[in-house]
Amino acid sequence: MTISMQTRAGLPQAFAHEWIKFRSVRSLVWTSFATAVVPVLGAVFVAATGSLRPDDTVLGAGLTLSVTAQMLAAVVGALLITGEYGSGSIRTTFAATPRRATVLAAKAALLAGLTYALALASCTLAYLVGDAMLEDGTYAQGEPLPALFGVAACFAVAALLGLAVGTLVRHSAGAVTAVIGLLLLPSLLGPLFGDAQRWVAGLSPTAALQKLTQTSDATPETVRSLGPWPSLLLVAGYTAALLGLAAVTLRRRDA
Repeated sequence: MTISMQTRAGLPQAFAHEWIKFRSVRSLVWTSFATAVVPVLGAVFVAATGSLRPDDTVLGAGLTLSVTAQMLAAVVGALLITGEYGSGSIRTTFAATPRRATVLAAKAALLAGLTYALALASCTLAYLVGDAMLEDGTYAQGEPLPALFGVAACFAVAALLGLAVGTLVRHSAGAVTAVIGLLLLPSLLGPLFGDAQRWVAGLSPTAALQKLTQTSDATPETVRSLGPWPSLLLVAGYTAALLGLAAVTLRRRDA
């Protein structure tokens, strides 16, 4: 009996359970699909209409809707756990895997891997579509490598941020609202902090993404704070801390 319980509670088994549940929930599947499709549609629209700024790059143009897609990734992360709280199936999950930190780790591993793979493929395709549709030499190319790997990491971090917030809030509407606020508020509130604006705005996951896409939307107030890679590391750091807090909270309260 002890051996059986340890087998059921292991991370590989929990990961397999999470994958099965993920595929069976339509809202997660369709929101993930939208996350992958939105950047490509944005690249087609921008290239077809020529709605670029003169100082924009092909990479930035191709990833025009990457911030929107990043928010969808965060929504997927929140719904991954709040959906179970809403339906009450979280009790069954904890019965199958009593170690709640293992459940959260399995969700995080699945979410990070899947989001990264989808984002890397989608954003690479969006860049290639924009490059093919835009006239050669009209706009600066930008530096797609290694930036595209960082862009995909920004999506994965946003999804994990959504998971952490969803674990803490437990209600879908509240978690989605909260995580979108975390993505956008630093940039919106930055001007209120005077000379510290560029540092406050630079804390936003969307700011890290915009720096990596090399878009003209990455304003001097944002760019003059941290560089793209240090900014991504900072966002990943406080997301990891929030996940740690979520794990502690998950173990201490009732399902």
